[in-house]
Amino acid sequence: MKEKGFSKDFIMVVIGQIISLFGNAALRFALPLYLLNQTGSSALYGTVTACAFLPSIAMSPIGGIVADRVNKRNIMVALDFLTAAVVGGLAVCLRFGNEVLLIALTLMLLYGIAGAYQPSVQAAIPVLVRQEKVMSATSIINTVSSLSSLTGPVLGGILYSMYGLVPVLILCTTCFFASAVMEIFIHIPYQKPEKHEHILRILKTDFAQGIHFAWKENRKIGEVVLIVCGINLFLSAMMIVGIPYLVTEVLELETELANQLCGFAEGALAAGGLAGGICAGIFAKRLKFSQAGNQIMAAAASAFPMAIILFLPVSAIVVYGVMMVCCFGIMMFATIFTVQMMSYVQIVTPRNLTGKVIALVLMVSTCSQPLGNAMYGILFELCRGAEAFVVLFSGIVSFALAAVTRKSFQSMETEYRNS
Repeated sequence: MKEKGFSKDFIMVVIGQIISLFGNAALRFALPLYLLNQTGSSALYGTVTACAFLPSIAMSPIGGIVADRVNKRNIMVALDFLTAAVVGGLAVCLRFGNEVLLIALTLMLLYGIAGAYQPSVQAAIPVLVRQEKVMSATSIINTVSSLSSLTGPVLGGILYSMYGLVPVLILCTTCFFASAVMEIFIHIPYQKPEKHEHILRILKTDFAQGIHFAWKENRKIGEVVLIVCGINLFLSAMMIVGIPYLVTEVLELETELANQLCGFAEGALAAGGLAGGICAGIFAKRLKFSQAGNQIMAAAASAFPMAIILFLPVSAIVVYGVMMVCCFGIMMFATIFTVQMMSYVQIVTPRNLTGKVIALVLMVSTCSQPLGNAMYGILFELCRGAEAFVVLFSGIVSFALAAVTRKSFQSMETEYRNS
């Protein structure tokens, strides 16, 4: 490990994330949008995206356990090759089967792979960088994710609107394959476990250790996870389902233009995430864990202008412009909060439990996402012509939740300094 700056291996992890996450972002934009264009149903859109999250929830703890017992580099390489095979297979089979079923299954596989993949990346950070650089390194990883999410939907939207879905699939397959090849050359310190137990016993024991630490030894982690569950349920799910539906089905825009603008809206979300990641990195020493709840309150408040503009008799482009600004604000504040929380977990968790606990955090905090996606899919379907009330509901509930739970973050600073 280098005395100054970041190691070559950490930089290569970052580059691999840029390539891989670009492909992920383009796919997560193009595949659901394709279904929405074909059916026009927000309920189907919400149901499919909800189902896609379920494998991620199931695979996160397994990914965390494997990350603590297997070379993290090998996990990244294998999963990127597998993702390339899945996406390439969809490009070949799309013309010969049920499109809705094929896309739903592909999204489920992609989210499952991502659930197993991310614990390895997050668990590699404290191994590759010094403790005082963990928050900066986490910020870089989140910034990379936001940057990829910025370019992925924008370029994916342009390609999709001009040439259709298949070219997007081919581009993403190439990204995953290139990322896997590059990751072969990364070296992540790894010590092979001495014990060789049955896999089911390992899963049971390791999962129990992660739960015990997060809910018994450090209850603050458990509290934070429950708060994130609420935010995912009421705010994140509204953005995931609402933005594509509002842009392509509610605003009076031509289909091709709407698809492109939907990509730019996803880009605004990513740009906000990028700005939040950069701010978290620059102000890492000034950000206090005790004030993390303020970021969630600000993110929830950013939804109100979007609800208000939907009530007003203004042009579709004006509504879209306000939505873009709101998307940026929501993601900027949410990303700063995410960086703070992930840094806290990485710092206070013992090295031998890092992968397990991070996987547990990702799994539990994601549990509410499928429910939220399905809920908002139905709400937007039921409230046709009154979509502003759905957005307003999301903002009010999220802001109230953030305000009520602010005290949960006040004792985190002390625990961090004692770690």
